[in-house]
Amino acid sequence: MTVRRLTAAAMTTAAVTAAIAVPASAADHRPHRERVEISSVQYDSPGWDNRSNRSLNGEWVEITNYSRHGVNLDGWTLSDEDGRTYTFDHYRLEGRATVRVHTGIGLDTRRDVYQDRRNYVWDNALTVTLRTSFGICSSTPWEIKDGIPQ
Repeated sequence: MTVRRLTAAAMTTAAVTAAIAVPASAADHRPHRERVEISSVQYDSPGWDNRSNRSLNGEWVEITNYSRHGVNLDGWTLSDEDGRTYTFDHYRLEGRATVRVHTGIGLDTRRDVYQDRRNYVWDNALTVTLRTSFGICSSTPWEIKDGIPQ
C-alpha cells in the first residue's frame, strides 16, 4: 500500500509540475518580430523651400527592414506630431531593404513611395512615428536645433 501511495503521489506531483511548466514555457516563447524601423529622415529639403514638387520630394523618411524576411506594410502609418499621416497601401518591404517615403507627388516604386502632398510635413521639432496595427513600431524623438538632431 505504501508503494502505491508513493507512486501515486509522485505521479500527481509530476502532472502538476508539467501543467505549470507548459504555460511558463509558452509564455517565454515570443513570436518572430520583424525589425522594421525608421532609419533616416531628411526633414528639410535641400535648396529653397518653394513648395515645388522637386523641393517637396527632397523631404523624406526612410524605413528599413533589417530582418531577412519581407514584411507586408499594408495599413502601417507614418505620422508626425501634428497628426499628419501617410498610410501604406498594398506595399511589401522585402528583407534587408529600405523604402523612402517622399512628401510630394510621384509614381510609387519598390524603393520610393510618395505621399502626394502639396505642403511640407516634417518640421524642425521632428518626431516621426511608424505604427503597425499592433502599436508603435519605431519612433524618432529627435529635436532639431540649428539644423542638428539633438
